[in-house]
Amino acid sequence: MLYETPCLEPVDREVLAQVDAMREQLRHTVQQVPMKWTQDLCKALTASAIAASNAIEGYRVDAKDVADLMDGEREVDASEENKAETLAYQQAMTYIQSLHDVVDFRYNKELLNAVHWMLQGHHHPLKTAGQWRKTSIRITAPGDELATDYEGPDQDLVPALMGELVDWLNDGDLDQHVLIRAAMAHLNLVKIHPWSDGNGRMSRSLQTLVIARGGVLAPEFSSIEEWLGMPGNTWEYYKVLREVGGRVWSPERDTLPWIKFNLLAYHQQAQRVQRRVDRSNECWMQLMEAAETDGVTERQVTALHEVAMVGRVRRSRYEKAEGLNTQQATRDMQALTRAGLLTAVGQTKGRHYVAGPAFPKNVLATAQRPHTIANPYAAS
Repeated sequence: MLYETPCLEPVDREVLAQVDAMREQLRHTVQQVPMKWTQDLCKALTASAIAASNAIEGYRVDAKDVADLMDGEREVDASEENKAETLAYQQAMTYIQSLHDVVDFRYNKELLNAVHWMLQGHHHPLKTAGQWRKTSIRITAPGDELATDYEGPDQDLVPALMGELVDWLNDGDLDQHVLIRAAMAHLNLVKIHPWSDGNGRMSRSLQTLVIARGGVLAPEFSSIEEWLGMPGNTWEYYKVLREVGGRVWSPERDTLPWIKFNLLAYHQQAQRVQRRVDRSNECWMQLMEAAETDGVTERQVTALHEVAMVGRVRRSRYEKAEGLNTQQATRDMQALTRAGLLTAVGQTKGRHYVAGPAFPKNVLATAQRPHTIANPYAAS
């Protein structure tokens, strides 16, 4: 028996309808804007999701450094351990994103174990990867290693429970909204806790995969991991998992509070992404207008746009984004620096570029424009 999908209350259905409307609007917006900055935004959102999900587990790498690691840079401000965790998560996330439109896709145990290996294989055999745990498991309370938050089901029950979960992923509750099914997939996997390590990230990854398979938005726009990784939200995440899941495997418990928590996450993350899309689009248009008077080429706008939205750009990232060779990319960076649009920071290996004194002030103001994120339940 798994934790069961609850009946939604009227307020939950209203919040879900609002999320659907925002996701549909976001889909139309993304389809109508320049492909170059859409690709940049997808990378930035993926980097933020990876950084946030790893941060929940104590591996902290700034999202900008995650983006650089994703592009092959190694001179970033992070320990070797944190780099390894980041690259492992990137590998798993890349695979998950690639599955969103597979025609004959089916969930199975092998898929889940393979993704787990991508996440945890670098710890094997010290921490077994890609195989169900063979021991009992105890989850400690945040900040207190001696306090037990949760004890997973006996290891002998794991294979059957995972078989039940896979069957449900393929055929269960198909009349439910994909966002609800994704949240329930997350809850059941994290409570089964089938592996010796990496269960939290796997559960969040599975939620992202289920949403992505829904097909409304590209996978990069579907994850709520960035939202979950915000400090206050992370605390609430642990709290609701503890309250809903119980201290031991208790699938008879009421799961509606977990669904409400996820609906809040979906709603607020959709707001955040929409604000970012709006700012990104405005920055692109403003930079294109400025380029006409500053003598900047359209391809160089890509570098300036990344500086506006992320705060910096590396020559190597610009080179890959525009399909240039190293000489061409270097010349462009030098030209933008001479024009005062960029300022170089650091030595050759770790060098990056930030906004220079001549960088359009209106673009920076747009990129840094504050926004308000509403709580849909507070407004109801």
